[in-house]
Amino acid sequence: MSFEKLGVFKPLLDAIETLGYSEPTIIQKRAIPLVLQKKDIFATAQTGTGKTAAFALPILQRLRKPVEGKGVRAVILSPTRELSIQIHEDIANYSKNMSVKTDILIGGKDLEKQRQRLKSGIDIVIATPGRLLEHIENGLSLNDVEVFVLDEADRMLDMGFTKDIRKIHPLLPKRHQTLLFSATFSDKVRKLSKLILTKPAFIETAKKNTTVETINQVVYQVDTARKAELLAYLIGSRNFPQVLVFTRTKVSADELSEELKKDGLKVGVIHGDKTKANRLKTLTQFKEGKFRVLVATDIASRGLDIEELPYVINYELPSIPEDYVHRVGRTGRAGREGEAISLIDIYEKYDIKEIEKLIGQKIPKETVEGFEPDPNIRRKDIEDIKLKSEHKKQEKKFVKKKAAPKVTAKSLKSAKKKRKTTKRDG
Repeated sequence: MSFEKLGVFKPLLDAIETLGYSEPTIIQKRAIPLVLQKKDIFATAQTGTGKTAAFALPILQRLRKPVEGKGVRAVILSPTRELSIQIHEDIANYSKNMSVKTDILIGGKDLEKQRQRLKSGIDIVIATPGRLLEHIENGLSLNDVEVFVLDEADRMLDMGFTKDIRKIHPLLPKRHQTLLFSATFSDKVRKLSKLILTKPAFIETAKKNTTVETINQVVYQVDTARKAELLAYLIGSRNFPQVLVFTRTKVSADELSEELKKDGLKVGVIHGDKTKANRLKTLTQFKEGKFRVLVATDIASRGLDIEELPYVINYELPSIPEDYVHRVGRTGRAGREGEAISLIDIYEKYDIKEIEKLIGQKIPKETVEGFEPDPNIRRKDIEDIKLKSEHKKQEKKFVKKKAAPKVTAKSLKSAKKKRKTTKRDG
C-alpha cells in the first residue's frame, strides 16, 4: 500500500518522496487513516518504526487550512529536549510545501523569545511537559487545540512527568483528539490511557515490550575488569564505523570514555551532568561522524534518530529492564539491520534473565576468544556472596535472640508480683 492510498494529500506526498520514502511502515499504515478520521489512538510501537510520520503526516493534513484568529491547534509532548528537536525537524521536512507554522518549546532556550513567536501565530507546538507548563503559566491558551499527542508516553512517566500531564490535560477543550504512542506497554501507561483517551482505537504493531526483529542481539560474558579492553577490541577488530555505548552511571561513562581515548578512539560523552547545549552539540558531531564512539547514560536511550547506526553496545545493563528495549532501539531503525551487543559480568547474569523475560526471547550468550571469564574469580565471587548471605542470616538470628521480650498486660502483672516478693524478702 502506498501513502497515496492511505489518503495522504499531494503536498505531503511530494515532500516524503523527496525524503526518499516510498512505502509506509506498519504503524503508518494503521495509524494514518485513523488519525484522519479524528479517532483517539493508543499505539504501542517499537522505536525506529516510523512512528513520528504516523502522527505528523495526518496532523499536517488536518491542519492544512489556516484558521484566522485561532491559537495553537496541535500540541505534541515528548519527554526530552533531543526528541523534541528531532520531531520538529521531521515535521519541518514534511511540511515544506505547506503554510502550516510549527514551533518548538524546550528548556535551555529564551522563554521570552518563544512567547513572542507564539504571539505571531503558531499551528503546531512540539514541547517538553515542563516548558509547556511554563508557557501556560505565562498566558498560553490551549482552548483551540484540536489534536494532543503524547510521544514516548512510557518514558515521560518513567521520568516523573505524570503530574505535569495531569495538569495539562484538563486545560484542553472537551472536544479534541488524543494520540498516545508508547514503545513499551506498562500498567502506568494503561492507567494514563484511561484518563486521557476516549473510545480509542488500539494499535499494536508488535508483541508487548519486544525488540525490533531486524536487530541481531548477542551477549558476551566477560570479567568486570576486562570489559573496557573487550569493548575496544570489538570496535577495532571488527572495524565498527560508528557505535553507541551505554553505561549505567555518569561516573562509568566518564571513566570508560577516558579508557577508550587511550586506545586511540575518538569518543563523545552524553550524560546528565553535561549541559543541554553540550549534549546537543555532541549528538550533532556524532551524527556528522566526528566521533566514532558515543558513550551515553540512559538520558540518550530515547529520541536519538541516527540514520543507519549499525551498532549499540550495552557496556553495563540498565537498572530497569524496559530501558534495554529503548537502548537497542537506537539501531535497526526503519527496517534496517542492526546489532545490539551486551557485555555482562557475573553480577549481571540475573539482570539479563529479567530482560529476556520482558522481551520474551532468549539472547545468545557467547565468549570472545582471549576474553573468557576466569572460572576461579567466578567461584570466589559466588563463595563471597554466599558467605555474606550466611553472615546476614546469623546476624538476624542473633538479633532475634537478643530482642527485648514483648510487653503485655500479663507480663507487667508478673513483673509487679516479682518486685513485691523482692521487697518482702529484702
